[in-house]
Amino acid sequence: MNTNYTRGSFQLMKSINRSIILNMIREHGPISRADIAKQTRLTPPTVSNIVKELIQTKFVIETTQGESKGGRKPTLLAINADQFYILGVDVGTNQMKFVVTNLFGELKRDFQLAIPLNPSKEDIISTMKSGIRELLTCGDGDEHKFLGIGIGMHGIVDPEEGTSLFAPSFQLYDIPIKEELEKEFNMIVKVENDAHTMTLGEYWFGNGNDADNLVGINVGNGIGAGIMINGKLFHGENHLAGEIGHVTIDLSGTKCPCGNYGCLQTFAAGPAIADRARKELKTGKPSLITELVDHDLEKVDGATVHKAALQGDAFSIQLLNQTGRYLGIGLANLIHTLNPKRIIVGGGVARSGDFLLEGLRETIQSRGLTIKAKETEIVLSKLGANASAIGACVLVLEEFFSR
Repeated sequence: MNTNYTRGSFQLMKSINRSIILNMIREHGPISRADIAKQTRLTPPTVSNIVKELIQTKFVIETTQGESKGGRKPTLLAINADQFYILGVDVGTNQMKFVVTNLFGELKRDFQLAIPLNPSKEDIISTMKSGIRELLTCGDGDEHKFLGIGIGMHGIVDPEEGTSLFAPSFQLYDIPIKEELEKEFNMIVKVENDAHTMTLGEYWFGNGNDADNLVGINVGNGIGAGIMINGKLFHGENHLAGEIGHVTIDLSGTKCPCGNYGCLQTFAAGPAIADRARKELKTGKPSLITELVDHDLEKVDGATVHKAALQGDAFSIQLLNQTGRYLGIGLANLIHTLNPKRIIVGGGVARSGDFLLEGLRETIQSRGLTIKAKETEIVLSKLGANASAIGACVLVLEEFFSR
């Protein structure tokens, strides 16, 4: 008999069981050892031994005693949520968002750093390192409280290698994020596309918690999607899955930074909203936007359009509604391809809320192939501006908890 193979198989099974028990406590705690054994179908001695280890490593604590069902009251188990922290980084176009969460994904600290204009690979890595060093000071001075670092990076990412293959906003290729950060901080580093981390964050802690088949759409300076199938992120053969921003919706449309014409993001991303507003305002259309930017139309951005809409500006409301219709065309294609239970819309443009959703839902209602397709749930991100960064933390949590 190959004893190394047997030992390896035993260790794997023990690791899987540990993960199952940890997640049971995370989702259903406070919970007794007996209930864990019953619900997982593991033997009471197996549960008892693993729980003993988890208490020793401080992942789990014993808490208040439960109701007695005859005999002595059972001691209940709970996750020791604030014993360990995770660092999350969301790399946007102009800035990086840094967060610290506990084991329940609860935000403990967050801040942002500007990304230099036309950054080099070294600039990106250097900005990451600066922000992470800053965060490492908030764990009671004990770096051992941090389990790892998760990175949500826009563009195309190889999650196995932890490399940014192509960051279109920076026109940079092959940034070795995992290699550089693991060397610097000597802890686990996980790297994913930012729309994927947004979807993961919503799946664990937000509006996707009860849906194993869902799509998260990150609408900001670009548009990306995270596709969750049977509770697992889908990457595709070459890590391209989810690049919905580059689905063509108008063959005669304007040129996209990717080189193609008529991509969805040239109609519905933040810069497209601002461009459309500027063009129409230059023709003399009346709008509160003109006052908000003090008649300097070059200052118009997506946030200005939203601000004007909130103040009842008819032009801005109509513009955001039309943006929702464009986005709805892309999402109708997704519904007919993937048939998800729910689509979650996040990113900066999603702050437009109902102004955007009204046109989006209208389009899906008119274009859905079946009644069920028309009724696909479309909701806004629960985690909001922090969704991608918190989802980056989930990349590390996945190493410890099994869903």
